[in-house]
Amino acid sequence: MMRRYFGTDGVRGRVGETPITPEFIMRLGYSAGKVLASSDWHLSRGERPAVLIGKDTRISGYMLESALQAGLSAAGVDVLLSGPTPTPAVAYLTRALRLQAGIVISASHNPFEDNGIKFFSAEGSKLPDATEREIEAGLEAPIRTMPSAQLGKARRVDDARGRYIEFCKSTFPNHLDLRGLRIVIDCAHGAAYQIAGHVLHELGADVVAIGVQPDGLNINQECGATHDAALRDAVKRHQADIGIALDGDGDRVIMVDGEGMLYDGDRLIYVIARHRQQKGVFDGGVVGTLMTNLAVEKGLKKLGISFARANVGDRYVLELMQREGWQLGGEGSGHIICTDKHTTGDGIISALQVLYALRDTGLSLPELAHGVALYPQKLINVRVSKGFDAHANAAIRAIQDEAERSLNGSGRVLLRPSGTEPLIRVMVEGESLQQVEHWAQKIADVVHDAAEA
Repeated sequence: MMRRYFGTDGVRGRVGETPITPEFIMRLGYSAGKVLASSDWHLSRGERPAVLIGKDTRISGYMLESALQAGLSAAGVDVLLSGPTPTPAVAYLTRALRLQAGIVISASHNPFEDNGIKFFSAEGSKLPDATEREIEAGLEAPIRTMPSAQLGKARRVDDARGRYIEFCKSTFPNHLDLRGLRIVIDCAHGAAYQIAGHVLHELGADVVAIGVQPDGLNINQECGATHDAALRDAVKRHQADIGIALDGDGDRVIMVDGEGMLYDGDRLIYVIARHRQQKGVFDGGVVGTLMTNLAVEKGLKKLGISFARANVGDRYVLELMQREGWQLGGEGSGHIICTDKHTTGDGIISALQVLYALRDTGLSLPELAHGVALYPQKLINVRVSKGFDAHANAAIRAIQDEAERSLNGSGRVLLRPSGTEPLIRVMVEGESLQQVEHWAQKIADVVHDAAEA
């Protein structure tokens, strides 16, 4: 069965529109609860399953949290509430508290008008497709509330923030610290606003925190990993050594050096891989995606490090990492997965891996990233109707073929649908910026016209 509501990162959409309505989210909670309640664990132990619900700082999180809680309780599932909590923290706490699942209410890097629901398994990883299909299959069934004595209970987890701060710190070597470094951290007015700065401060850094005044409406607004201008400005203004920006739910990271030079996920992965190889602790290769810059692939291969591409989406990166038995992977957007440190992508922990490389080697970020001069890359998002198939359109195929012939092996053209929004992402990469921009715009125009028609 095809998944109707689940995309590459859970269920997501505009608040007030299906599926992000209180009624639907309550049914989603109920269906997920019934799947959990029928699990082998529940049947063998004879105990009520329990889940953790965390959220980011969007105003709609209050409403969706209550709806989820009602559905889960009706299915006989206990609920633990952690309040504003980064997505990777929910993954960690689900494992640490020995729960049956974790649920995050967040639309990640999207504006506050959007929201979403994503699930983690008891092992702290994204739910398998089969489990998501099972949950979807139960969405049309009526809610049959459990007898009162079997309803789920709810309670707050008061120490969730402290537990996660200690977990993040544990991934940084004990013999090193961050003393002498002034670091700007931009939390995007999101879920990590009470966490990321504390992690860095407790490791010894002089911390300047921005994006830490959420009001329910300003998450990701001209700040965070998707808007680096605020970070660059703060680094220069405070004469900082390093700048770190997270997205609204804390699973993405980008960095800038003291001169304001940007380092996206692709370059940070290269830095981590190179340092691990120098330390003699690198095992296997690196997994990127179809969007990973070609210069990173070539740079890694020069170091003798294997590289493989997965479909776009951190769940697909992780799946390929697990198949290959590799420990490092990620995306240019800043999703970086280090499976020797965590089960999922984690912005704070990934930043700490880069900071470890700086402290351990004594080199600067530009020196660590030397060897990767990114190819010019142009990405244009074209809004389309839901279900629009760009690859089935003859005009789009023709312009894509023309662009690839023009690039003549010195670049790439990629068209793919977004997994979270009704968009076609047009990406062109090559050695010439002028050529890249020309073909990206030309292809985007054809996609727009075809979608309108």
